Amino acid sequence: MKVMVVGASGAIGRRLVPQLIERGHEVIGSARSPVKAELLHTLGAESVLLDALDARAVREAVAAAQPDAIVHQATALTGISDLKHFDRTFAQTNRLRAEGTDNLLAAAREAGVGRFVAQSNANHRYAREGGPVKSEGDPLDHDPPAAARESLAAMEYLDKAVTGAGGIALRYGIFYGEPDDELVKAVRSHKFPVVGDGGGVWSWIHLDDAAAATVLALEHEGPAVYNIVDDEPSPTREWLPEVARILGAKQPQHFPRLLGRLFAGEVPVVMATESRGASNAKAKRELGWSLRYPSWRQGFADMYPRATSATSAPGPVRAGAERVGSH
Repeated sequence: MKVMVVGASGAIGRRLVPQLIERGHEVIGSARSPVKAELLHTLGAESVLLDALDARAVREAVAAAQPDAIVHQATALTGISDLKHFDRTFAQTNRLRAEGTDNLLAAAREAGVGRFVAQSNANHRYAREGGPVKSEGDPLDHDPPAAARESLAAMEYLDKAVTGAGGIALRYGIFYGEPDDELVKAVRSHKFPVVGDGGGVWSWIHLDDAAAATVLALEHEGPAVYNIVDDEPSPTREWLPEVARILGAKQPQHFPRLLGRLFAGEVPVVMATESRGASNAKAKRELGWSLRYPSWRQGFADMYPRATSATSAPGPVRAGAERVGSH
């Protein structure tokens, strides 16, 4: 197919483009600057300068490219660090998930594009009740923290708009694999504590595995929603000390919920203590997807060199940790 990847110069796009080409697809990638457009040329793709929030430009670009499929990966997630003011931090990405999605779907309809796949999110979205791991059919959080309501609404809007148009929404886990990963920096600098009981479950996905799932989704019929996560959703009290050990960093501090709320805000506290993880069973079953990194443990160890630290723990921290089984 001829595939138009919007946001192709981003973290997942840079991994997706080569995998699409290797699979035999012709790729046209969008970028926001000439420098990033040139990067796409080095990856083997054609390029177009495009702002997904410019409806007219989107229509013109899609009409000119005449793709068979569109993959919507446009976000503004670089350098995210302020989770206390969650909606303000993600405001531009929220616009891309709402207005940008509308622009791309409208352009796809006008140009007769038959397939549409879009980036959504699985983390910290499912209802904070019942078991620790959720599937795509489980209810979403009906009462999210106030500071994150706009962001979660934008994700839900994208899911409904894309599937309503017959497309596929991919609810990715927390990305890792970039050399300058902000979370890795925070763990290494001892700025990421375990809050409360650390019971909030997180689901991870290596960027290469996310790209591989996206290629497979592109070749699958919609409408559908898939959790694109690894096999080991884990509570904060387990993954955070283990990632610190893998990185050779100091073991994380432990803060009570009240102190965590004071310094970081309600959203990070809920993520750390109440969030549910996501199951990848449906994606593996229906897409025939297999992971290079089934567990974040192997992925972090392979991706990030261990720093020398005299205060590093000698082995995995298990005290009080509840192992969440593979799904």
